[in-house]
Amino acid sequence: MSPVEIGILGLLGLFILMFLGMPIGLSMGLVAFSGLMALTSPEAALLRLGSASLGITMSYSVAVLPLYMLMGEFAHMAGLTHDAYDFANKWLGRLPGGLAMATIAGCAGFAAVCGSSIATTTTMASVALPEMRKYKYAPSLCTGSIAAGGTLGILIPPSSAFALYGIITEQSIGKLFIAGILPGILLSFLFMLTIFILAKFNPLLGPPGSSISWQKGLSTLKNTWGVLILFLVVMGGIYTGVFTATEAAAIGVFCAFVITVVKRRINMRNIMNPFRNIFVSAGMVFLILIGAILFGYFLAQSRLTLMLADFVAGLPLPPSAILVAILLLFLILGCVMDTYAMLMIVVPILFPVILRLGIDPIMFGVLTVLMMEMGMITPPVGMNVFIMAGVAKDVPMYTVFRGVIPFIIAMAVCIAILVTFPQIILFLPNAMR
Repeated sequence: MSPVEIGILGLLGLFILMFLGMPIGLSMGLVAFSGLMALTSPEAALLRLGSASLGITMSYSVAVLPLYMLMGEFAHMAGLTHDAYDFANKWLGRLPGGLAMATIAGCAGFAAVCGSSIATTTTMASVALPEMRKYKYAPSLCTGSIAAGGTLGILIPPSSAFALYGIITEQSIGKLFIAGILPGILLSFLFMLTIFILAKFNPLLGPPGSSISWQKGLSTLKNTWGVLILFLVVMGGIYTGVFTATEAAAIGVFCAFVITVVKRRINMRNIMNPFRNIFVSAGMVFLILIGAILFGYFLAQSRLTLMLADFVAGLPLPPSAILVAILLLFLILGCVMDTYAMLMIVVPILFPVILRLGIDPIMFGVLTVLMMEMGMITPPVGMNVFIMAGVAKDVPMYTVFRGVIPFIIAMAVCIAILVTFPQIILFLPNAMR
């Protein structure tokens, strides 16, 4: 067999193993190791396995992942989720669909100190769902807004998805974080605009909440200091060049810990809980990264990515049309694949194509994460939808999926705007020091 044929066979084997339920990290590692043995020798494959494992576990840049996970754990312990939602609720709750709009704003606020969509969705569900039910919001809007708002966890920095993308493509994680700020604000605005339009045409979906005075609204500002400090310290330091993304993660953990202590949310009984929670998650992420790096070696050795890049670059189409086709491919794959699996498997294959076409890798990273977000609420494999169905056990799954459809349309509009005006993505990272 030729190297390209072995590469194609390896891809098929990977999808089969994942379909059978093997974890993605083990699937990629096993296929890559077997493929490297077939392409080179068992000794060379073992050397690659050792170098990939050592390179990931000792990498300075990879340290951002467990550190941002820990920062999110301390932020949750400090109650920053409730503070962000309470502030947004006081200002937006009086509008049609105001509580759902406040949920989106609260998700955006917590995403700025968390970095995980699953954590954002789970946490906001416990905070916002009882409040919306109290005001008799339609179940579809309740669950749909939380599931969609949770996806902001991997777009608004700091983001675990941006960190993983930066590691496997060797791009600046700091620039990726900064590039996600304006698209995150744009998508949050489009989500809230969608809710406002839905509630305006059908007031039964989201009745307005109670009105409050300006004094009470301004009084909630004092509760948002934790979120503002964390975001400004971490992202401001990266943007101005005071410290790197990894240093920002360590400083963010320290600040989050101090905020938790100041708020008196930590004691000798629960001080170890954040560390216990990230051990399993961080171990899983490191296993996935080792498998992804090894799989990238295998694809490069098989020359499959090079052949694909040459083929796509030779198509009689403009780069923008090929980019749209790639994004549509992400949408299709997102309907049947886990989002992180899609990131780890598809990006190493398509990234050489993007470079060959001259498309900015930072821009492609933001668009990739947006497509991952869409996959998190798109049937039949929508992770955030399954989380919402698990939390709101009395709401049927099809009701949750019906509730996210308007937000999927808003995401498509956001992606179209960003593809048409790429400077929305690139303006801030290009202005970084």
